[in-house]
Amino acid sequence: MLSNTPLDSVTSLLAQAATPSVFELATKGGIMMIPITLCSLVVVAVVLERLAVLRLPRVIVPGFEKKLHDAMETRDTEQARAVCKKNDSPAARVIAAGLDKLGHSNEVVEKHLTAAGENELFLLRRRLRVLTVIAAVAPLLGLTGTIFGMIRAFQTVAISGDSLGKAELLAGGIYEAMITTAAGLLVAMPTIIFYHWLSSKVDRLARELDRIAVDFVERYVLERPPAPKFASPSQNGAVPVSSVNEPMPAGVEG
Repeated sequence: MLSNTPLDSVTSLLAQAATPSVFELATKGGIMMIPITLCSLVVVAVVLERLAVLRLPRVIVPGFEKKLHDAMETRDTEQARAVCKKNDSPAARVIAAGLDKLGHSNEVVEKHLTAAGENELFLLRRRLRVLTVIAAVAPLLGLTGTIFGMIRAFQTVAISGDSLGKAELLAGGIYEAMITTAAGLLVAMPTIIFYHWLSSKVDRLARELDRIAVDFVERYVLERPPAPKFASPSQNGAVPVSSVNEPMPAGVEG
């Protein structure tokens, strides 16, 4: 009977080796797996919360612009404020800031619109910086865990009296140490993708807010002054009022 070939032995060993579960890998990764796991949970929470906030119907309530224009056609600023209050959203709060200063100079109205828009953009971008921090820190945590694991592995080999020629003592420690590096990278890569995706959504919403603010300014703030009216002689030959008050030249009698 033919003996097993080396390939058959390797195949048999691979078949016997059970694929470790995620929980088993996490427990073998050492103490640094705890902050990496917490980072992944924070990423999931931030992404879900921002996806709920960064929706166009939540930033600009459907029908808000039409109701606003209907109220402003009759110059009913109180009705326009009521529309903004009823349709509470970032777009409504920006327009409400302009309505509060309507009647002041154009510069004052535009300044308050800009300030309100910047505040709303800050709220839309809130917590996105957390994603950038985690994307930078997670690989470092994984690398730190790997270094700690390598230290423990070599320490085990060093204190073992019969470690000469037993590569499994070192390989086992390295295997566990590399888990944290993989975990850190697996957290960082999708975090970067989510950050840029959410940032692009914020940029699109910012353009919509800017469009609404510019439209409000052009319609109701930057009004052209009426053309100057000059007095003209009436058809019955009456002298214009402006000419009656003018002094007569010297030497000319009335």
